[in-house]
Amino acid sequence: MRVTPQRLTKPGTAALSDALGKTGAMQHDLQCYSANPVMAGPAFTLRVHTADILMVTPALRECPRGYVLVIDGRGERNTALWGELTTYCAEHKTLAGVVIDGAIRDARAIAASKLPVFARAKVPNAGGGEYPGEIGVAVNCAGQVVNPGDWIVGDHDGVIVIQAARAEAALARAEQIVAAEKKIEKAVRAGRSLADLLEIDAVLARKGSTVAIPQLREQKR
Repeated sequence: MRVTPQRLTKPGTAALSDALGKTGAMQHDLQCYSANPVMAGPAFTLRVHTADILMVTPALRECPRGYVLVIDGRGERNTALWGELTTYCAEHKTLAGVVIDGAIRDARAIAASKLPVFARAKVPNAGGGEYPGEIGVAVNCAGQVVNPGDWIVGDHDGVIVIQAARAEAALARAEQIVAAEKKIEKAVRAGRSLADLLEIDAVLARKGSTVAIPQLREQKR
């Protein structure tokens, strides 16, 4: 089965992160400011100069329908790169979502939108419009490298990045994890101990028989 946005949103970002070896998540202060955090789509990337919005509307114009617009705003939290009008434009284009390593403003209007809008902060100050940025390049967004075409998935837990080449395997693994967790949930609801189901005693026994201090390993030889 091929990778689709519908399949990616079903297991959720937590299972996808587990499938990727507990990696891929953008930093915790990236929050959804709109009414709907659930999204999945290929990345369309933009890197801007700090506190500069000149390239935001050209990137919004070029971003294809169903993609997630990822803006590398260099983590600047005191100047907004996104607001009410850009949200309306993105809604009209039916983008999958927007992720901004920076700030937004017009928070009340964005809070009513069903377009997923993730950012690091909200602030009244608007950015300037002086310097050209870069569209369609590898960017750094909230601690993760994002290449054009990488899959971006968001939900109530946050945002995760999946390299395009790894998406099919990661999704299949995440679906297996969810299926296993459903069986565990059923047993827990029936009164079973989660520690017993996860065989934690056996794990602790193995860890107790190993030397965790590197300097002492030589003495065990």
